[in-house]
Amino acid sequence: MDLLEYKGKQVLARHDVPQDPGGVATTVDDAVEIARGVGFPTILKAQVKIGGRGKAGGIKVANSLDEVREHATNILGMDIRGHTVRELWLQRASEIELEYYAAVVFDRSAKAPLVMLSTQGGMEIEQVAAEHPEALATLHVDPLVGFQPFQARRLAYEAGVDEDVIRPVGAMLATLYAAFVAEDATLVEINPLVVTPKREVVALDAKVTLDDNAMFRHPDNAGLDDSSEADPQEAMARQRGLTYVKLDGDIGIFGNGAGLVMSTLDVVAHAGGAPANFLDAGGGAKAEAIAASVEVILSNPNVKAVLFNVFGGITRCDEVARGIIDAYEILQPTVPFVVRLDGTNDVEARKLLADANLPHVYPETTMDGAAARVVELARSTEGAPAP
Repeated sequence: MDLLEYKGKQVLARHDVPQDPGGVATTVDDAVEIARGVGFPTILKAQVKIGGRGKAGGIKVANSLDEVREHATNILGMDIRGHTVRELWLQRASEIELEYYAAVVFDRSAKAPLVMLSTQGGMEIEQVAAEHPEALATLHVDPLVGFQPFQARRLAYEAGVDEDVIRPVGAMLATLYAAFVAEDATLVEINPLVVTPKREVVALDAKVTLDDNAMFRHPDNAGLDDSSEADPQEAMARQRGLTYVKLDGDIGIFGNGAGLVMSTLDVVAHAGGAPANFLDAGGGAKAEAIAASVEVILSNPNVKAVLFNVFGGITRCDEVARGIIDAYEILQPTVPFVVRLDGTNDVEARKLLADANLPHVYPETTMDGAAARVVELARSTEGAPAP
C-alpha cells in the first residue's frame, strides 16, 4: 500500500521522526486557514502517489494568504501524470542548509532490508546511483540482529555527511529502520532529509509503502489507504478478497495459484496476446468466488476474451465450472471464454460445461492450445461492443 506523503508522515510521527508541523487541505478555504496557522512563507504540496510534482506545478511557495488562495485554486483538481490532486499538504517553508537522501527498502534479491544514505538529496535515487555512485552508501541489515548504532554512524561517514551531523543523521537512520520494522513497511524514504542552519536533522518529505499482506497486524493502518487513487477493478477485487492486478492488455486471465497465473501470462504473451490482468483465485476457490472473479475481469471494458487456466488440486474443477455457469446466468457476457481445466474432477467439470451449452465457451486441453485460441478470439472480436 503506497501512502500519500502526509499519511506517510503520520506513520513516521508515531516513531518520533523529527518533522515540521503542517496540515492537509481539501478545499481552498482549508488551505488558507492552515497557512494562517503555520505562518509564512508557506509551502503547498500536491498529494499524489507519483513523482515529478514540482515540475508539474504541484509544489508552490506562498508569501501571503492571497498567494495561498491562488496556488491552492490552481493545484486542487490539477492532473499530474494521470493523478488528480484532491488534497494539499501545507507547512511553513523550512530553513535548509543541506539536503540528504535516506531510505530503508526491502531488497528482495538479498532477502534483507537495505538502508541507503546519500548527500545528494532532492534528486531521484536512480540518478544519484548513475551519476554519483560514490555519494550513495548502502548497507544490508541482518533482520535477526537489527540495525546497530555503529552501523548507522558508519553509513553516515561513508556517505560523506558533515562530521558534526554524523550522530544525528545516524540516529535518524535508526529511527527510520525502527519504523520500517514496526509498521511492516517495504519502503520508508525521506527525500530530502534536511539539515537546518541550527544543524538539526528534519524529515522534509516522506514516502512510505506498507506491506498489504501484514495489514492484519496493523488494523489502524487500514484507514490510510486512499480509495480515490485505487483502480476501480483492483478496488472491486480487494472487496471480494481476490488477488488482482490490472494490466494493459485485452485478454482476461483467471488461474488458481500465483505460479500458474504467471505462467499463463507468459504463454499468452508468447502466443502474441496481451494480458489484461493477473487474477489468482487461490486454492480451494468455490463457485461464488469464481463468479466474483469473472465479474471483476469483465468490469474492465478493454477485455475482449477471457482465459481460464485451472489445475485442480485443492481447487476442484467442477467448482470452477459451476462458477462459470453462475457468472453466465448473472452477467450474460458477450466476450468468448476459453476454458482449460485439468486435475481434480476435470471430467465432471467438462461435462457440466457441455450440458450447460453456454455460448462462446471454448474448451481446450493444453495451456499452449488455450493461449493460442484466446489470442485468436480476442483478435476476432476487435471492435465488438463491451460486455
